[in-house]
Amino acid sequence: MKIKPLGKRVLVQLKEKEEVTKSGIILSGAKDKEVSNVGKVIAVSKEVEEITVGMELIFEKYAGTEIEDGDEKYLVLDMDHVLAVIE
Repeated sequence: MKIKPLGKRVLVQLKEKEEVTKSGIILSGAKDKEVSNVGKVIAVSKEVEEITVGMELIFEKYAGTEIEDGDEKYLVLDMDHVLAVIE
């Protein structure tokens, strides 16, 4: 599926949130408890200039419209909901 965001929006692929103990053990099933608010930019509309494909973003917790394509989860985010870029 090819999705091109319109307006001042970006398409973000959600990163799975892993819960790790202090000793480094990854707890299974932890990703179902809480939704991640970090994602990788997959597509950008023409109106957005400061964000490019491949950047990692932090966005508001319950922002955007979720889209599923097979096992992958994506969000279409309005730029007003983007909080920061991870460098």
